[in-house]
Amino acid sequence: MTVDREALQAGWSRTRGHLDTARARLAGRPGIDLSVTLDFLERNELGLAFDCLVDLGGDHDAPLAFWQDLDRAARDMRLYSDALHKPHLTSTDLCRRRLAAASEQG
Repeated sequence: MTVDREALQAGWSRTRGHLDTARARLAGRPGIDLSVTLDFLERNELGLAFDCLVDLGGDHDAPLAFWQDLDRAARDMRLYSDALHKPHLTSTDLCRRRLAAASEQG
């Protein structure tokens, strides 16, 4: 199987864009340290950055747009389909629940 490096890089860039946008929506809020998330992004650890952002958003009542950004990133990384094979609560499950709750509120 041949890996299309350009397509892979484009996918990573798109996903990182969604994660960067979500991170920016939390920037400047009191009590939120985004340095760990930024470190993960800089090392292209997109899954870890996603997990970190889900935790931060859940702890700090993030807005609907934040959860929409994370939803786009999760879809790009195909995390929802992977989550079906895990017996425990994952960040993707939390993201979906928060997205649904935030959608209902606003």
